[in-house]
Amino acid sequence: MEAQEILKDTAFVLMYGGVIMLTVVAALYLLLRRSNAIAPEVTSPVRLRRWAATFLVATALSHLFWLFYVYHPSPSVYVLVCGLDLLMLFPTIAGILLSMMQDRHRTVWPFMVLLIPAFILMSLCLIRGDEDLYLPVGIYVFALYALMMLYMFFAVRRYRRWLRDNYADLENKEIWQSLLILAVFLLYFVMYNSTSEGRLFMAYLLQIDSIIIVGLLLWRVETLQQLIESASPEEEPAEDVQKIPAQPAIPANIGPLLKKHCENGQLYLQNDLTLTQLSQVIGTNRYYLSQYFAQQGITYNAYINGLRVTHFIRLYHEAVAEKRIFTAQQLAFESGFHSYSTFSATFKQNMGTTVTAWMRSEAE
Repeated sequence: MEAQEILKDTAFVLMYGGVIMLTVVAALYLLLRRSNAIAPEVTSPVRLRRWAATFLVATALSHLFWLFYVYHPSPSVYVLVCGLDLLMLFPTIAGILLSMMQDRHRTVWPFMVLLIPAFILMSLCLIRGDEDLYLPVGIYVFALYALMMLYMFFAVRRYRRWLRDNYADLENKEIWQSLLILAVFLLYFVMYNSTSEGRLFMAYLLQIDSIIIVGLLLWRVETLQQLIESASPEEEPAEDVQKIPAQPAIPANIGPLLKKHCENGQLYLQNDLTLTQLSQVIGTNRYYLSQYFAQQGITYNAYINGLRVTHFIRLYHEAVAEKRIFTAQQLAFESGFHSYSTFSATFKQNMGTTVTAWMRSEAE
């Protein structure tokens, strides 16, 4: 079925136009709205909102470019449209994924450099009029997406470690869902190539995939918390680096200071307590504090939540002794946990059993 035949399907035309309108409205929403509708309590990263909006605008333009190709079909126009799509979509997808990780500023230009061989092949397609080069271009672009997925897999794992080293509460901070978004992007690319011959079924699926991407982006942008701290422990500001010897000796008083201020002072009950905030309270450098936890073989997140679990157990025994009515959720929140799901997972990890099973065994 030729591409022009697809446009004779009224339902598809309506869906195609609807996707264009949806992407434009979603882009304007991300750029102009100052607060979140999905998660009002979350402040989204500005950089992520801008990259997501840019991608949505690029998607709308891509749809318009393909309409132009439908009415002016030729090999040269086809190559130009594919080139414009690649130039707009690949960097904006990379920008979205990279801006989710807020430990440091990651630039998009390395991904732009990787596009150079693809544009060289496309230029040869135009100059020679050789359609046999379409396949190498498609394979190369597919390899780029696979490379991006591999990079993101390791980057997200490292970023998760960074979060656990710097934050006590991880709600609205985890980004493993970015791998799901990347998978949907990859699916989009596969179906994108499958519609080059005008297959109606794949064309419908491509529009459905576009709608899913819009929904995922809006959800991800509005549920990811803007992090104030953006420097990882190994990337200290220049003034801090100058204060730290080449092979720093961790101060011996960090342990007693933590005992005094964090444990005895119950600082761990504070929601969203960060490594930097704790280091300021105990009067040390965040680098030293980070190294101290690494030396102990734990993360900052495990240290704080371990204290919260201990506090929960103490509250439980006090409530039982006083014969007060209580719920596990209530005690978890009083122990500093921001969500019950996080508490349940942490409790099981620390105690080796579920909260319900532990309470049942304690009651026997």
